[in-house]
Amino acid sequence: MEKEKIIQVKNLTVKYGDHTILDSVSFDVYSGEILVILGGSGCGKTTLLRHMIGLETSFSGSVAIDDEMITDKDESQMFNVFQKIGVLFQGSALIGSMTIGENIALPLQEYANLPQRSIQLLIQTKLASVNLLGFDRHLPSEISGGMKKRAGLARAMALNPRILFLDEPSAGLDPVTSAEIDQLILKINHELSTTIVIITHELASIFKVASRIIMLDKSKKGIIAEGDPNYLKEHSENRLVRRFFNRNPDL
Repeated sequence: MEKEKIIQVKNLTVKYGDHTILDSVSFDVYSGEILVILGGSGCGKTTLLRHMIGLETSFSGSVAIDDEMITDKDESQMFNVFQKIGVLFQGSALIGSMTIGENIALPLQEYANLPQRSIQLLIQTKLASVNLLGFDRHLPSEISGGMKKRAGLARAMALNPRILFLDEPSAGLDPVTSAEIDQLILKINHELSTTIVIITHELASIFKVASRIIMLDKSKKGIIAEGDPNYLKEHSENRLVRRFFNRNPDL
C-alpha cells in the first residue's frame, strides 16, 4: 500500500539577493513518520522549515501540505493550513509577558471558535500531556529551559495538528532533559499518529526518534542523503554523510 504524502516539496529554490541557499530541493513527507532534516551550519535547514510552514516565499518551486499548495499564499489564505500544523520554534519563542497558560491559549483564540471554559480545559489537557500540569500561571522566566521547550510543544499541539514542526527541540539542554524531550516526541507520534518534522544536528536524538532523515549540504545547496540514519552511518557512499553520523572527521 502506497504511503500517504502529507507534505510535498518540489524543486524548491531559495535565494537571498544573488546568493542561492537551496537549489531545486525535492522530497516528500509521509503521514505518521518522524522526518529529521539535518546538516552542517549554514546549509539551509531552518530556511527550508520556514518555507515549509509558509513564512517565506521561495524564488521558485512549490510546497504543498495535505494536497493544498501553500506557495505564495498570504496569511489570510493560510488560515486552513495553520489549523493543521503546530510549530515549536528555536528557543521556544514563548511570549515573556504572558503566562504559560496564556501562551498556549493564543492559537486556540486565533483559530478555534471555542468558549473560554473549553479553552481553559484544553490548556490543562495540553500541559498534562507534556508533564507541566500546574504551571499554567507561571511566566516563562520562572521555569527551566527544558520546561520552556515542553511549554512550547504544548502550545504547538494546542489545535491537535496533523503535523508538528520542531526547530532544534533539544538545543541547549542537558543530556537527560534532551532524552526526556525525545521520549515526549515519540509519545506524541505513537499515541496521536502525528507527523513530525524536526530540524536538529543532535546525533543522539536523531538515532532515537527519526523514521527517516534528509541531509542538506551547504556546498551542494541541497540534499546529499536520504533514508534510515542507522543504515547511512555504516553504508553511505558519501564521505560527508559517514563523517557526520560517526562524528569522525578522519573518515
